[in-house]
Amino acid sequence: MTLRPYDRQAAVDYAHRWAYHRNPDYYNFDELGGDCTNFASQCLYAGSGVMDYAPTFGWYYNGPNSRAPAWTGVPFFYNYLTRKGERPGPAGEETGIAHMCPGDVVQLSFSNGVFAHTPVIVAVGSPLRPENILVAAHSEDTDYRPLSSYPVREVRFLHILGVYR
Repeated sequence: MTLRPYDRQAAVDYAHRWAYHRNPDYYNFDELGGDCTNFASQCLYAGSGVMDYAPTFGWYYNGPNSRAPAWTGVPFFYNYLTRKGERPGPAGEETGIAHMCPGDVVQLSFSNGVFAHTPVIVAVGSPLRPENILVAAHSEDTDYRPLSSYPVREVRFLHILGVYR
């Protein structure tokens, strides 16, 4: 498989389009624990165009009862993006704030080291600090929200390296 470029602008455009609305092609998981990782997956799919239909450990969405755990679950999403080996779909790495770009994602822990929220980066400013990273997210719908406005204990930065096809 070849690692191809990730269309960051398509991911960001999708995030802006659907930050305060729900795409009717996807179920709204707000009442089932939150819609943030579902929204992040939709954005990444807009920028990648590839799903991984591997049972259990893939990353795909066919409907609310036919989806991979990585599509909607914060820890599963992380594990999928940072996986070892070449499988279809977006691939990323956990890195520092200095490598963040629009179209990347962050995961937030509010307590006890449990990551519970996955916003999508839509803009970065200079210098690269949390107050200059703006995100879009679902669950608590937002667009252009400064990362520094979240009352977090820990942030995990996930840089998208590309897309395996």
